[in-house]
Amino acid sequence: MPKSNLLYITEELNNLGTAKRDNRQRVANIVLENPDLFKELVTITFDVDNKTSIKASWVLEWICTHHHLNWILPHLDTFTSQLYHLKFDSATRPCAKICEHLAVAYYSKNDNDVKKALTVKHIDAIVEAGFDWLITPQKIAVRAYTMNALYYFGLEKDWIHPELKHLIETKIIHESKGCKARGKHILFLIEKHRKSRL
Repeated sequence: MPKSNLLYITEELNNLGTAKRDNRQRVANIVLENPDLFKELVTITFDVDNKTSIKASWVLEWICTHHHLNWILPHLDTFTSQLYHLKFDSATRPCAKICEHLAVAYYSKNDNDVKKALTVKHIDAIVEAGFDWLITPQKIAVRAYTMNALYYFGLEKDWIHPELKHLIETKIIHESKGCKARGKHILFLIEKHRKSRL
């Protein structure tokens, strides 16, 4: 790999093709074999005016979902502070999914590195971006991952569940069938949590 890491991974992303599993796994394998490229992958994901950022986010999410969620932890400052700036739908979806993974890991019963690495500042940034994604036009997958993540973070932050409930009841539940189904599921979880605290 004689070229600069950034140039090398950019070329690989540009040659990725469609979002097919095989294509994402092929480029993910290059990063998995050369972990130094992961930082560049994060950098490109948040180069929000560049369409290559879409493919970078696909590979970033693939690695976090199927291989190493912990690899994102040293980059949480960048990842969480830049979420708000994402422009392309196709880049927002993978990042929303990573946020959901972080929330699930943070509230897992098992000890893990996410619990040690994810700070209040990171959580606040994810929550802010999440509510923004719920009130702006987004694809159903972004809404689904975000509602789930916000439900988890609302287990600690008392104000989140009422806000989330209001948004689901007044807006999201009137959107597509998929949004309605996920919204109802989240409302059920919020109510169950509320009763458990009485």
